[in-house]
Amino acid sequence: MSTSSYAEFYRRSIEDRDAFWAEQARAIEWHRPFEQVCDYSRPPFARWFVGGETNLCHNAVDRHARDRGEQNALIWVSTEVDQERIYSFSALQREVERMAAILLAQGVSQGDRVLIYMPMIPEAAFAMLACARIGAIHSVVFGGFASHSLASRIDDAEPALIVSADAGSRSGKVVPYKHLLDEAIQLARHKPGAVLMVDRGLAPFERVAGRDLDYAALREQHLDAQVPCTWLEANAPSYTLYTSGTTGKPKGVQRDTGGYAVALAASMQHIYCGRPGETYFSTSDIGWVVGHSYIIYGPLLAGMATIMYEGLPTRPDAGVWWSLVEKYRVTVMFSAPTAVRVLKKQDPAYLSKYDLSSLRALFLAGEPLDEPTAKWIAEALGRPIIDNYWQTETGWPILSIANGVETKASKFGSPGVAMYGFNVKLLDENSGAELTAPNQKGVVAIAGPLPPGCLQTVWRDDARFVNTYWSSIPGQQLYSTFDWGIRDADGYFYILGRTDDVINVAGHRLGTREIEESISSHPNVAEVAVVGVADQLKGQVAMAFAVLKDASRAATPQAALAQEGEIMKLVDEQLGAVARPARVRFVNVLPKTRSGKLLRRAIQAVCEGRDPGDLSTMDDPAALRQISELLGA
Repeated sequence: MSTSSYAEFYRRSIEDRDAFWAEQARAIEWHRPFEQVCDYSRPPFARWFVGGETNLCHNAVDRHARDRGEQNALIWVSTEVDQERIYSFSALQREVERMAAILLAQGVSQGDRVLIYMPMIPEAAFAMLACARIGAIHSVVFGGFASHSLASRIDDAEPALIVSADAGSRSGKVVPYKHLLDEAIQLARHKPGAVLMVDRGLAPFERVAGRDLDYAALREQHLDAQVPCTWLEANAPSYTLYTSGTTGKPKGVQRDTGGYAVALAASMQHIYCGRPGETYFSTSDIGWVVGHSYIIYGPLLAGMATIMYEGLPTRPDAGVWWSLVEKYRVTVMFSAPTAVRVLKKQDPAYLSKYDLSSLRALFLAGEPLDEPTAKWIAEALGRPIIDNYWQTETGWPILSIANGVETKASKFGSPGVAMYGFNVKLLDENSGAELTAPNQKGVVAIAGPLPPGCLQTVWRDDARFVNTYWSSIPGQQLYSTFDWGIRDADGYFYILGRTDDVINVAGHRLGTREIEESISSHPNVAEVAVVGVADQLKGQVAMAFAVLKDASRAATPQAALAQEGEIMKLVDEQLGAVARPARVRFVNVLPKTRSGKLLRRAIQAVCEGRDPGDLSTMDDPAALRQISELLGA
């Protein structure tokens, strides 16, 4: 590493931006060199590596098939259907070319959209990479999404073709997709020209004549297909991804090609420290941004094998993830704090049952990582736990630790420091003034231009891009993350929750994250969600819902009151009486999406007697019903 410290590395990325990113761009192959590193002549719109031509699929697949063709590339493991399939880089290239030939034969061309509504199966990865190969724009929608939500995304993306499957599987139960897709197409104004169906044999379905195509039959027709990569200008869109929790018209995050490839390749080196020939395991889903960046593109760009897992962390038992780490010698693993909290409730013997000596670090992101959970998993694994904070919009971490540049200690409760390229600021919410003293609470914002790999705009809606992200800071054009944060004297940030999740209790502004962190430090609390609920007297009050490690301690009304009192006292001691929740209710499970994010807004809606909205991605609908019953709704 040419720089002596991360501080210098970061400084160069902000103050000598073009030279810095020109160096990072060497991590990928270019068909044609770029003429300009960054065009920021029309802020807040940034264009990276202008004039350069490259291809995501070439960099993720072809160049490795050329140099290390027989090395593992895609390892598919399903504990739902008890199958494993392994593809070398050469085999992956052949499958992607077959898929690309199918798309081309259906008239899909550069710039056309292909919507992918799939479970976690290899064909979903083939479809994403095939789109990148031919210059089509893919839009992955989480498998099993409700028909109305899917229809709105079909209308926004206007796909030429949809790739889907008969069904997914969850906890051993078949989740049929085809009827949801048929209903969505019926509801949508836009009608795709064709639907390419992967039949897993899990659920019978009706084919629509003249529209529905059989993937297996078409694959046979194109077994020997050779489809060259289409060289794209760096700013050509690669994909759109709709942000989770979108209400009203969906918000499609639009990603470029060259900047995304460079950003991910750099992050694999500097942040995740992944090396060619090693194995990367991200437990996310391709329906979310982590699945795009760190199941599919990032590891493959780095020449690593990537594990694509269909299943739960607890099935067939709570050791399944660690058995994969041992079997495939995983060096880098990426998961979510919620998943770790689930494992925290299981037999700890599973964590010492397998040989985890290959694992260098576990990265966690997707929601705030509380200190008790971080400490527990760090001690259990004996490996570094590295939090990282980012968004669908940014595509890679805003805050983390770049151990590939300089080894730095993680701090429990903090995702880390600002990553290179992100000019992160803390701002006063009212004046917009920058907060520079340690431990001042402000809005986390980023000065433009956003670094490579971040969203170019909102799909077909530049005005919405500007108005949503760049117009909320008084008197300045800065990107708002809509998160509260503080920064300590060492430059480590702590995220305190969404600016729109702030609770205003009798004029006191409280972050739900702060209260959750306090409650989760109680030795009998496994998980907790805190929401602000409208209150006639105080404006809002905090309401907490907790899952206990030992539920017997709240088995009777008297026991529950005693347990609630203990937790209230703890919050009083740590944060003061003003932060004390109005109630702490005990539940068996918290409502979450299938990707593991807590549905705080749905909980809040139930508490306030409102419609919780579209819950098609919810893992366990009974969770909200239990909350509703507790409240007497």
